[in-house]
Amino acid sequence: MKSTEIDLHKELKKYFGFNQFKGLQEGVVKSIITGNNTFVIMPTGGGKSLCYQLPALVLEGTAIVVSPLIALMKNQVDAMRSISSEHGIAHVLNSSLTKTEINQVKSDIRSGVTKLLYVAPESLAKEDYIQFFNEVPVSFVAIDEAHCISEWGHDFRPEYRNLRNIIKLLGDIPIIGLTATATPKVQEDILKNLEMSNANVFKASFNRPNLFYEIRTKTKNVESDIIRFIKQHKGKSGVIYCLSRKKVEEIAQVLQVNGISAVPYHAGLDAKTRAKHQDMFLMEDVEVVVATIAFGMGIDKPDVRFVIHHDIPKSLESYYQETGRAGRDGGEGHCLAYYSYKDIEKLEKFMSGKPVAEQEVGFALLQEVVAYAETSMSRRKFLLHYFGEEFDDVNGEGADMDDNVRNPKKKVEAQDQVVILLNMVKDTKQIFKSKELIFALVGKINAIIKAQKIDLQPYFGKGKAFDEKYWMALIRQVLVDGLLNKDIESYGVLKLSKKGEAYLKKPVSFMMSEDHEYNEVEDDAIVTASKSTGTADEALMAMLKDLRKKEAKKLGVPPFVIFQDPSLEDMALKYPISIEELSNIHGVGEGKAKKYGSPFVSLINRYVEDNDITRPDDLVVKSTGANSGLKLYIIQNVDRKLALDDIAKAKGLSMDDLLKEMEQIVYSGTKLNIKYWVDDILDDDQQEEIHEYFMESESDKIDAALKEFDGDYDTEELRLMRIKFISEVAN
Repeated sequence: MKSTEIDLHKELKKYFGFNQFKGLQEGVVKSIITGNNTFVIMPTGGGKSLCYQLPALVLEGTAIVVSPLIALMKNQVDAMRSISSEHGIAHVLNSSLTKTEINQVKSDIRSGVTKLLYVAPESLAKEDYIQFFNEVPVSFVAIDEAHCISEWGHDFRPEYRNLRNIIKLLGDIPIIGLTATATPKVQEDILKNLEMSNANVFKASFNRPNLFYEIRTKTKNVESDIIRFIKQHKGKSGVIYCLSRKKVEEIAQVLQVNGISAVPYHAGLDAKTRAKHQDMFLMEDVEVVVATIAFGMGIDKPDVRFVIHHDIPKSLESYYQETGRAGRDGGEGHCLAYYSYKDIEKLEKFMSGKPVAEQEVGFALLQEVVAYAETSMSRRKFLLHYFGEEFDDVNGEGADMDDNVRNPKKKVEAQDQVVILLNMVKDTKQIFKSKELIFALVGKINAIIKAQKIDLQPYFGKGKAFDEKYWMALIRQVLVDGLLNKDIESYGVLKLSKKGEAYLKKPVSFMMSEDHEYNEVEDDAIVTASKSTGTADEALMAMLKDLRKKEAKKLGVPPFVIFQDPSLEDMALKYPISIEELSNIHGVGEGKAKKYGSPFVSLINRYVEDNDITRPDDLVVKSTGANSGLKLYIIQNVDRKLALDDIAKAKGLSMDDLLKEMEQIVYSGTKLNIKYWVDDILDDDQQEEIHEYFMESESDKIDAALKEFDGDYDTEELRLMRIKFISEVAN
């Protein structure tokens, strides 16, 4: 059947129920039907699989589809069976089948029932299969996830490298390669490896105008930030990616503790649990999946509203693919990634054990990620340039959808520096990657510079008025602007483009935006007893102190028994307006919040309304606390009246550390009955004397008590009595 004899729209309607093709589909289908080698680059969600499914259904013979993912094959086979009355219309051929099942597949192919046969590359290589395929009509071979062929792809599979030789054994059959992500380097690699330089190439735009791209500095409080973000997007579905299974479990737990419905997903969970968690997400029984990259292959949830990268990925392809799971329905999609150079160093360390060639590729891909994270130019323009696509960052669709465009950094004139840079590329014979080029500019020497005798040239150090960071930022922007290109053969080597040569003849203004500084910030928003932030709301603080005094009087206890000063400061910082929120305030805890909280919460609520205050949404994150296990251990063993020095020894703590933990427990509102221990140290009169002191004192500070008793009691005795006092009077 020639394509001219086939009414493609009729077939499309018959099999898939669509009235028209989407994007490039029609051109691709025609190319395959007319027997041409075809290469398709189409972002996920663009309707890639229809490109080979429809031709397979209308052509004579069976189409072989090579795919690396068993789960995906299964999904596609089920989808094909659902549109046909013939169960055998599609089959999988892999190592999981029994002999009987294999015979059934072969018989369906022989009788012409099977139109699509999904195989793993390893199965295709088996001799008896190759012999079998030579005896039956094969319409074409489709290679899905074709980037697996390239070592420069983000998902290289060595078994893909040999596909061309295997296909040759099947005779002269058209090939179609498909991928959802490929840089110019990877595209060239695929065409070369499959020996199909004559292929019709179809490339869809990689622009997803509905996605908003944002990078934030990764601080110690990244979890609080994530929780705040999710609470601002309440009721919406999202995915959080982490690099390690351990981190996935931790984050999922922290989210659950903070009232967010979340499940973990990683390869360490058994298949049943993974399937269950995936279904819960699809059926909207949970809002968030925390996952390693194992998640998302073939996930077709159209309304994922945010994708968060807790850890920056190893390549921009991975980043593009993972963020691409947001907003498939064209609705909003927020892509937020946390970045710190420490994470990059960690990834580099992981790579150091790998073969040198692999390391080189890995480092180059990582540098692209760093460049993307640190750049101050339009992220969309940067990303699309990486995939070999031009983007107009003024009028292009989605031009204002990233943090850099919305909060632009100041631009500086860099015309003279661009000229210095382009001349340096020319003078050094266009053989250097960015690193050596920058060394030559700032006058630094390494082995390569020395070997090429660059340090002896008059132009060496010509750019030393600026630092390495400046030149790195300029190189990135000049690359995106097209004045320099990265050589495809020896990836990373910078070459002057035609546009760059023209620029040198007639330089014009070049406005450069300065790179972001992502410093490691110690962002401890949580106030600790030893450190008041000084940014609390002074007026509210005064009101809270008054209220504390009143309540203390009413209950006949010293004010510090109710709440200590650091707790009031934290309230004046975070404005808790419910008992639950109050229990997250520093040094409060559930027991205390319930016992004393009501009047405080009412006061803060009124104050917030009267003064029209926007509260921070980070109502302090409850920690799942590695520490909570220790606290539980102390409480249980004090209940069992175990000697305190034994408890300390069992946990490798000093007595001072143990007392600190116990103080935190009682000040948070939990009772600790240590009478059994204190009775051994102090008699009743002594205990009563200290108890009365604390009852009448303005302060619970040990220094003041030591002064008052002038050597009658030591620090440890007074601290133990204070724990007993707070426990009995406050809790």
